[in-house]
This record gives sequence, C-alpha cells and structure tokens, in this order.
Amino acid sequence: MKAGGEEDVLIVVDVQRDFCAGGALAVPEGDAVVEPVNRLMEQFRHVVVTQDWHPADHSSFAEQHPGRQAFEVVEMSYGEQCLWPTHCVQGTGGAEFHPDLRWGRAELIVRKGFRREIDSYSAFLENDRETPTGLAGYLRERGLKRVFLAGLALDYCVGSSGVDARWLGLEAWVVEDATRPVSRDQSLTLMRARMAAIDVGSVTTEELSR
Repeated sequence: MKAGGEEDVLIVVDVQRDFCAGGALAVPEGDAVVEPVNRLMEQFRHVVVTQDWHPADHSSFAEQHPGRQAFEVVEMSYGEQCLWPTHCVQGTGGAEFHPDLRWGRAELIVRKGFRREIDSYSAFLENDRETPTGLAGYLRERGLKRVFLAGLALDYCVGSSGVDARWLGLEAWVVEDATRPVSRDQSLTLMRARMAAIDVGSVTTEELSR
C-alpha cells in the first residue's frame, strides 16, 4: 500500500510522557510506538501531532470529583465520561512529547482537552461531539483526504480520531504496530467495533513501506 503522497497525512496522537513508562497514565508498552512512529514520519510529506493539554482542574480528573476514583464512569453534561488520574497538565513535564519522538517534522501541533468542562479524545472533535479542534478545516484547506493514525491510545484517542475522520468524510487507517491500547478488554473491543462499523481501515508499517 503506497502512502505518504500529497493527499495523505500522518496524525501522531498524544505520544507524551504521561502516557509512556513512568507517566501518570502510562499505556502498557506505550514507549514501543516511538520507533515505528519516527519511521512513519520520515515516510510522510505531511505530519500532524496532537497533544493533550489539560488545565490542572480539568473536569475529567478523578480528584475533581470527591468520593470518586480514577477509571470510574460519571455522567457529564455531554454524556458518560471516564474519570482519569491527573495527567498532561499544561506546562508540566508529563505533557511534553516523549523525548525520543522526532516531532519536529510536524507541520501542525493540535492541542486538545484545554477546555476545563469538556474532555477531548479525538483529534477532530471534543467529547461533546460538537466542539471542533479545527483540524478538519486545516486538512480540508490543505487538500489532505487520507488520514493515517498512530500513537496513544488505540482504544480512546487514536480510535476516536479514526471514527471522526470517517464521519467527516475522510479515508482513515490505523497503523496497528504504531499504536497501543490502554486496555485489551472491553474498551478495545468496543472501539474496534466502532471503527469497523464506519470502515476505518487497518494497516501495518511494513505494508506502508512496500
């Protein structure tokens, strides 16, 4: 499968310290995505990276809900929301990109989750499913129509970005060996079903290099 052309864009999702080993919300094997992501960035003419960028009192943090624990699900104004450990706080080391990520090739950095009252998984829309990040308009104006997704984590931000890309009329592919899930249980099963239902494709770095 040939990729990396003028209408293709690689979106590298949230490869940040807090999602990697030793971080506040470490994804199992999260560090393993860095090497394949770096190789992909060399292959693509167009690269976008996203960065979780929360205020310290973000409403998705469990510590903002007395009596609640991390990973509990609560009802927000926009629907169900998983509560998370405090992570990727603006200006902290945990919000920085992984030190080995060669993100300097990115044409755009999309910061998301900076509105206190709404969490943001997708690179395109926040969790209210209405508030845009601006990425869709950027891709449209640049003539970028085929999206390849890598980074962290497959069952939340990467998968949600793929679903929204398709919903917005873009072709979307998840690069399987350049992403990892938070959990290999229910959240991953549900996300794979959502992606399959809307024709988000699956590919590997080897297939993209042929």
